[in-house]
Amino acid sequence: MTHLSSPNRRQLLSNAAICIATLKTAGSFPASAAETRANEAIRPFRINIPDADLVDLKRRLAATRWPEKETVADDTQGVPLAMLQDLVRYWATDYDWRKVEARLNALPQFTTEIDGIDIHFIHTRSRHENALPMIVTHGWPGSVIEQMKIIAPLTDPTANGASADDAFHLVIPSLPGYGFSGKPTTTGWDPVRIARAWIVLMKRLGYEKFVAQGGDWGSPVSNEMAKLGAPELLGIHTNLPAVVPPDIFKAVASGGDAPAGMSDEERHAFGQLKIQFGKRRAYAQIAGTRPQTLAAFADSPAGLAAWLLDHGDGYAQPASAMQSAVLGRAVNGHSAGALTRDDVLDDITLYWLTNTGVSSLRIYWENKTNLYLPAGVQIPAAVTAFPGESFLAPRSWTEKAYPKLIYFHQAEAGGHFAAWEQPEIFSREVRDAFRSLR
Repeated sequence: MTHLSSPNRRQLLSNAAICIATLKTAGSFPASAAETRANEAIRPFRINIPDADLVDLKRRLAATRWPEKETVADDTQGVPLAMLQDLVRYWATDYDWRKVEARLNALPQFTTEIDGIDIHFIHTRSRHENALPMIVTHGWPGSVIEQMKIIAPLTDPTANGASADDAFHLVIPSLPGYGFSGKPTTTGWDPVRIARAWIVLMKRLGYEKFVAQGGDWGSPVSNEMAKLGAPELLGIHTNLPAVVPPDIFKAVASGGDAPAGMSDEERHAFGQLKIQFGKRRAYAQIAGTRPQTLAAFADSPAGLAAWLLDHGDGYAQPASAMQSAVLGRAVNGHSAGALTRDDVLDDITLYWLTNTGVSSLRIYWENKTNLYLPAGVQIPAAVTAFPGESFLAPRSWTEKAYPKLIYFHQAEAGGHFAAWEQPEIFSREVRDAFRSLR
């Protein structure tokens, strides 16, 4: 028997531990039942941003090096310098992050590990016995802050002018790489993988039946949840449906003319899509190909704010809702509704404090599907078309994309951030959308 000195023995034991950990990570060595239970635990979560981080934010804002003023008298070159300087001045001197931190901490927040990533989520259960469980997914440049205004109307409908029969249990997760969720360190976290994680999350919370809702990136995530065929998922609702027929999309992408035989509603949507693809997709192209190049988002809060406000492509939806809240007036014909300047800064500050400006954009790089082509969802689906969305989905396209369409309505107000801008209308739409599935 070979005898090892103490240092060599310690090194051998350390190497063995590393090998075992590597095998477990690779799936070649099963984790113990105790380790599995620990990883799957639902852990209470509380936000407590260090004071030093808030002091550093104000210091960076005060030290911003500004570009020269735009050379035009309108907004065609992007966020006007005066607008951004005014926002940054308010951010540095009057804005209070602790207010939204307190509101978030007043909600039941948790984390749990799914597929190697810690997922942060809000989980608010209704006091009504027959409430319908629903998972709601935000998008970019949003966060769980978008959904805070709909929690009370949906979980406590009787206190908000609705019936107890319309109550929901709400699960509102932060996407991987966003907010207080973990940041993926390997590739593969596309909407399909997130959809699988959300199904795991709902089942881990003990829900045997549930529905899903999403806009922006929450829409493809919800669509993919439906396509996975989980028997627990009763149906989905989206406010940014994937409905554009292939021939229409081809004409839009190529800059061609509208195909013959379109209705007025379809022609209107076609025109909106042409504007979007012609002038408003630069941010998505950069995020989808070179997200890491936007490293300055980790260094300059003013630069991060400019990008989140404008999306790199001029005053357009969904940016106009955020800008109208900042300016206190309609932008691009779109009002902010209930969205305020502090709401917008709550969201931007969350991105800054969690350093997720770059990690949040990687979903564009990871995505492998066309988000405009018909979803082909084969389970009950509901759609609300909001007038301030990037395009107003026609019912004719929607019925083909979602063959089991159970609800379709064009809302009277609201845009891309519908839950944030018009929480009462959004809540009513969700109640109406899922009523037949209870």
